[in-house]
Amino acid sequence: MSLCIGESLKKLFSLENKVVLLTGAAGGIGSVLAEGFASVGAEVALCDVNVERMDAVTQRILDNSGKASSHYLNVMEMKSIKECVQSVLDQYGRIDVLVNCAGINVREGFLDVEESTYDRIMNINLKGMYFISQEVAKHMWQNKKGNIINIASHNSVGMLGGCSVYGASKSGVAALTRSMAVEWAQYGIRANALAPGHILTDLTTVTWENPKRSSYLKERIAMERPGNPEELLGMAIMLASDSSSYMTGSMIHIDGGCLAGGTP
Repeated sequence: MSLCIGESLKKLFSLENKVVLLTGAAGGIGSVLAEGFASVGAEVALCDVNVERMDAVTQRILDNSGKASSHYLNVMEMKSIKECVQSVLDQYGRIDVLVNCAGINVREGFLDVEESTYDRIMNINLKGMYFISQEVAKHMWQNKKGNIINIASHNSVGMLGGCSVYGASKSGVAALTRSMAVEWAQYGIRANALAPGHILTDLTTVTWENPKRSSYLKERIAMERPGNPEELLGMAIMLASDSSSYMTGSMIHIDGGCLAGGTP
């Protein structure tokens, strides 16, 4: 072989010389993605409303000789979206990859959800993703090249009780991913979605520590366990790299076999 394994993998999956704007960078999944992207060479612009936690992630990357910077972002405010994108462009000159990871959930029954809760979930999970994608795509269009990765969910296709608004927002993420792919392919912009299954994070610990809920989930997951945020990283790097250059409009599930079906 003319290339060693390391060189071949680097050619396929390296993110060197790529600028990645990552929203929700302070969260359980976002922070893992940020550090993972940096570990394979990306210059990561971390964007979040939680500045303290975001800065801690940025510092960890820098301490490990990675390249990263922090940028304040409130995806519920158009002014903040525009200022954040401009801040990243001012620092790096371009955005090669946008990863829309910002998201929240509030588990409430359909009849219990109030308008304020509905609006907050939809504004963060769907509206914010829509308009930051629009803002970044305007600049990607000028370079005739770009890559967008939207974090969807198992709830984009399969529903759990108490997740009506979250599920609706994540179904919207899947639909918008297809719209981006169809409309922006002519500008050299790709868009795909990563749909995590039941991942163990600080926000989902309460579910996995509940005997009834955790038993219900394990029976429906072929692997009979939750996933870890680190188990999303390989596919995320693949989508962010040029190895996925002929992929657009797809949604990939990393769910331990949940869609396939659990134990009978």
